[in-house]
Amino acid sequence: MAEDPLERIEREEREKKSRNSGLRAVTTVLAVVAVLLAGALAYIWYQESSLVKALEGEKAELTEQMFALQNDFNSLSSDYENINHQLDTSREQVALLIEKLQKTEATNRAKIRQYEKELGTLRSIMKGYIVQIDSLNTLNKRLTAEARTARQEAAETRRANEELTEQVSDLSSRVAAGAVIKGRGVTLTAYNSSDRTTDRHSRVQYLVATLSLVENEIAERGPVRVYIRVKNPENELLMNSQSVDFSFNGETLAASASREVDYEGQEVELGIYLKDVGEFERGIYTVEAYTTKALLGRAELYLR
Repeated sequence: MAEDPLERIEREEREKKSRNSGLRAVTTVLAVVAVLLAGALAYIWYQESSLVKALEGEKAELTEQMFALQNDFNSLSSDYENINHQLDTSREQVALLIEKLQKTEATNRAKIRQYEKELGTLRSIMKGYIVQIDSLNTLNKRLTAEARTARQEAAETRRANEELTEQVSDLSSRVAAGAVIKGRGVTLTAYNSSDRTTDRHSRVQYLVATLSLVENEIAERGPVRVYIRVKNPENELLMNSQSVDFSFNGETLAASASREVDYEGQEVELGIYLKDVGEFERGIYTVEAYTTKALLGRAELYLR
C-alpha cells in the first residue's frame, strides 16, 4: 500500500529535525571540550610561567647574595701575610662561583642548589677569617699594651732588671713577628765539576740555593722542610728524580728539591743542592724558597 504523500513529508521533516538536533548536540559537546582544553593549556602555561619566574627570582636573589659576599671579602683585610694569601684564594673562588651562576639557566635547579651550598661554605669560611683576624688583632693589642706598660714601669722605676728587659723584648717581638717562620738571604749559586763557583752556563754541573731561617721565639719548634723551585730562562721548572710535591696555600706545587732542618726558634742557615737536571743554558735562573706556610724569598742567577 502506497505511503500517503503528506505522511511521507511529515516523516522526512521529523527525521531532518532529529538529525539537526543530534548535530547541534555534538557541536555543543565539541565546543565545551575545546573550551576545557584551552583552559587547561592556559593553566599549564600559567603554572610554567609562574615557576620559571619564581626560579629566575631565586637565581637573581642568589646572585645578589654572592655579590654581597664578594663585597664583604673585598672589604676584609689583615696585617698578616698568610691570611691575606688565603683571602685572595677565597676571593677568586667567589668570583668563579658568580661566573658559573651567571652562565647557568634558572631552570637548572640542581646546579642552583649546588651553588647555594657553595655560597654557604664560603660564608662560613669568611666568618672564620673574621674570627681569626679579630683574635689576632686582640692579641696584638694586648701584647702592645703589655709591652707599653712594661716599658713605662721600667722607665718610672729606673730599674735595669734583666727579667723585665727580656719581657719587653719578648712582647715587642711577638707583636712584630707572629708565629710564621720567615727566611732571608736567599741566593742561588752555580758550581762546576771541581766544586768551584762559575757563571759560565757550559761549565755548570749543579746549583746550590742558600738561605737562613730567621729567629722566631714563638714559632713552632721541630723539623721544618724547606722547598725550592728553580726555573730556567724559559720559565721551566727544573726537576730530577729527587723532586717532590708540597702543599702551599691549599695548592699542590712541584719542588725542584727540598731539605729538612731542625728549627728550635734560633736562626738556621742551610743549603739545598740541585743536581742531575740536564744541561744549563745562557740566561737568568730564578729560585723561590718555601715552607708549607710561607714564601721565604726569591733570588736570581745569571749564567753567561
